Formats: sequence, structure tokens, C-alpha cells
Amino acid sequence: MSDNEKRSKGIELFKRIIEGQPRNPSSSRSSVPADFSRYTMEHLFGDVWQGEELDLQTRSLITCTVLVSLNREAEQRIHFPGARNLGVEREKLEAMITHVAHYAGWPVAASAFRVLGEVWPKDE
Repeated sequence: MSDNEKRSKGIELFKRIIEGQPRNPSSSRSSVPADFSRYTMEHLFGDVWQGEELDLQTRSLITCTVLVSLNREAEQRIHFPGARNLGVEREKLEAMITHVAHYAGWPVAASAFRVLGEVWPKDE
């Protein structure tokens, strides 16, 4: 697959992940170098996320697990709704966060539950 095809597939997937999410005006794209943005779309979303070994829901759940473990709240705000967009059930995210609490710590789980509640309220 060419770099242009990877970039197109990556952009398509990224749009699917962020669909319906408000754009954060404080996180300007101009602060990200063009090469890093291109690499993200071509390699991460256009290549890594496109593998046949794992489906998109599994990849999303793995990504969310890593973000919870590393306490990356800003990225959780993108990937929790993205998981929803890809068909991951909220109950799976809750179970994952509870599981991670026992390995990465109670505080990271508490933070993740707070973020989940903000970006995906229980009544939705």
C-alpha cells in the first residue's frame, strides 16, 4: 500500500474515531509539526490500526487500556468517545478500568472513571 493510500485510510479512520467530538480550540493543530501529523495518519492510523490480526474494537480497547494505565487524561478524552464510535460498550470500558486499577493503581482508575463520566455520561 502506498503512503497516500495509508494516509487516506488513516484520515478516514481518525475521522470515524473523533466523529461527534467537540473540537478543542486550545489544542491547535499548528502546534504539531506537519511531519508528526503525517506520520500519525500514515503510520499509526493508516498502518498500525489497519492490521488484520485485531479488529478495531479490540485495538480501541487496548489503546484505552494503555491510556488509563499511563494516566493520559487528554488522550482518554479522545479515545473513550472513539471507542464508543467504534462499537465498544461502556460496560467494557468500565470493566477494563476496574481491572487496570489493580495493576496501575487506584488513582489512575479514579481519574479514568471521572473522564469517562465527562465524555460519555451513563445516561447516554
